Amino acid sequence: MVAQTVEAAGAVTWRRADGHTEVLLIHRPKYDDWSFPKGKLDRGERAVHASVREVEEETGVRVRLGMPLVTHEYEMRTNGTKRVHYWTARPIGADDVSAYAPNHEVDGVRWVRLRDASALLTYERDRDVLDAFRTLKRRKLHKTRTLVVLRHADARSRSRWKGPDTERTLTKAGDRQAVRLAATLQAYGLSDIVSSDAARCIATVTPYADAVAADIVLDPRLAEEGARPKRVRKATYDLLDNRSPVVAATHRPVLPYVADALGLEIDPPLATGEMLVVHHRNGEIAATERHPA
Repeated sequence: MVAQTVEAAGAVTWRRADGHTEVLLIHRPKYDDWSFPKGKLDRGERAVHASVREVEEETGVRVRLGMPLVTHEYEMRTNGTKRVHYWTARPIGADDVSAYAPNHEVDGVRWVRLRDASALLTYERDRDVLDAFRTLKRRKLHKTRTLVVLRHADARSRSRWKGPDTERTLTKAGDRQAVRLAATLQAYGLSDIVSSDAARCIATVTPYADAVAADIVLDPRLAEEGARPKRVRKATYDLLDNRSPVVAATHRPVLPYVADALGLEIDPPLATGEMLVVHHRNGEIAATERHPA
């Protein structure tokens, strides 16, 4: 039998309670172990989606992702390897797990003080994940803010479009990209939505705005028409100063100005519908991720 690699995802979910940092752990009766919430990716699912889904399914707590943490690969009891991608995560809304109903997969959910978690975890690999979180915490990088820079989805050809370029719409493929993007944006719990005032950018974030019942704030400084480095730089700094997780939809010609303001090199350039997730704290970039449409 050919060995296979099973992709999975999970998260170190944390909160502050009574002056202490606590992490969320689960007990699985099948293995009689304590571990972090995690699970296999569904067919066609991405790791970021699975991470958020698994935490909610196994603990009842809805979360938003923060910094990417580690990826662990280990041999399974059956033939094959499991590769687990972890992020830090914070609860959205209620985080009380006292009313969790035990089931055959997870019969215990517990918030555990960070200092006590290592002793409770069953596996050394999970203690490694915990150590990675501790390392971030020492640098206060478990409390980063999230900025998503998004290139608009596939749009109709400029040469064939008869009206004003600002009114150019998405193709059917672009509409499908926008719907797929909504799930990835939701994984990061983005509460603020900013867009160039071009129709193709607005349409790219509309499915997400509808999903979370949020308004789209239009910022002409992010538009392709008349884009100027200083204006884009100021718009980017304003996005970095945003206290809530935020997504900004813009255009390919504007992206180099955004990258320059962030002090990053986006290489290769973002494809249509691709996003750059920027984790930052106090104006410093801590990590980035890229996700396709």
